[in-house]
Amino acid sequence: MAGEPESGPGSNTETEPTPPIAAAIFGERLDLAEKYASILSEEGVLRGLIGPRELPQLWTRHLLNCAVLSEAIDEDLTVIDIGSGAGLPGIPLAIARPDLAITLIEPLLRRTTFLDEVVTELGLKNVTVVRGRAEEKAVLKAVQPADVVTSRAVAPLERLAKWSAPLIRGGGRLVALKGRSAADEIARDREKVSGFGIRDLTVEECGTMLETPTTLITGRRIESAKDARKARRAGRRG
Repeated sequence: MAGEPESGPGSNTETEPTPPIAAAIFGERLDLAEKYASILSEEGVLRGLIGPRELPQLWTRHLLNCAVLSEAIDEDLTVIDIGSGAGLPGIPLAIARPDLAITLIEPLLRRTTFLDEVVTELGLKNVTVVRGRAEEKAVLKAVQPADVVTSRAVAPLERLAKWSAPLIRGGGRLVALKGRSAADEIARDREKVSGFGIRDLTVEECGTMLETPTTLITGRRIESAKDARKARRAGRRG
């Protein structure tokens, strides 16, 4: 069947076993992370959401790489993951950090169907799935601006900031998983990103206990006059 893992002599698609470090990252919720890994390696591959050749590095390249994002996020915050795909980074983050309220935004129906099934099967009460593109008016109306907006391998920094900025509350943060080109992206796009209200761009690393730490681009959305007015109104109501 198309999309099934390859088998037979010489194939290299056996799913990576759970690394010992996973217990330190996921703690008492390691069983949920293992269940998610199993879903990805079976249904995720069958549905074409993850390539079979990714299975030998499923933990190191995907689950752990995403879960350590938790180091960059304070407690009890709201998080939006745009272009979530098969749930990366949002699902590993939700497993590692049940204190976070996470919204997964994904435009494709087959992916949101998969995400809904995963959330139900894992019992992730801190996760909501929204179908649509981050920039669509319907999504912007349906989703409250969050403390943190994250993403993984979605778009170059300029486009990513354009899509993310309206979803970040004033004073909130962009925390995007990036690769080796992170510093170059900042140098190239800093001025344009600033035009979307996101400043103080920096490259950070998390997960230094991993063989390959996760590289992030972080930035802070400035509070506009509109944000300040909303905060004052909320203060008077309180």
